[in-house]
Amino acid sequence: MTGARWTREAFAAPADVVARRLLGAEVAVAPRDGEGGTVRRARIVETEAYVGERDAACHAARGRTARTEPMYGPPGTVYVYLVYGLHHLLNLVTAEVGDPHAVLIRAVEPLDGPRAATAREARARTAGPGRVGRWLGVDRRDAGGDATTGRIAIHDGTPPARVAVGPRIGVAYAGAWADAPLRFGDAGSPLLSRPFPPEGR
Repeated sequence: MTGARWTREAFAAPADVVARRLLGAEVAVAPRDGEGGTVRRARIVETEAYVGERDAACHAARGRTARTEPMYGPPGTVYVYLVYGLHHLLNLVTAEVGDPHAVLIRAVEPLDGPRAATAREARARTAGPGRVGRWLGVDRRDAGGDATTGRIAIHDGTPPARVAVGPRIGVAYAGAWADAPLRFGDAGSPLLSRPFPPEGR
């Protein structure tokens, strides 16, 4: 059963705090106005936090631009960007207006739609941020939307029994920030995009 929808206040905390809270929450994406289809729902199992202009891996590290403008909006703003000309990545803005924190949704477990026949097929659908965006039907038209009122919504869910923590993926260029423990996952999920380092390392 779907829990309460997140309000502005639920997003109004630093990205590393919200990234943990999002694990086990449900993301629901309604059809666009005028388009057919049904709501797509999934349980969030992996996130990454980007903690503002001081974070060398954050898009806002180079300051405010047309691309990053949604990151400076109210907590709960949707930030979507395109990578490799193919993949739309879903992010949720956190913290405060003017402080560009955001959480990337890296992997989800589908709660509806056709069931995957194999574990490999399941991973190919939603294990990885590009796959998440494609499965949920998110694209750059959603950038600047409001997750507290719009078609993309977050609802309370069941938190994981154990949270895995490690460095983010694909940010080797970010110097010391490349090793920051800002990737979080449901340690019991089979649909994480990549394994986490063993505990204690």
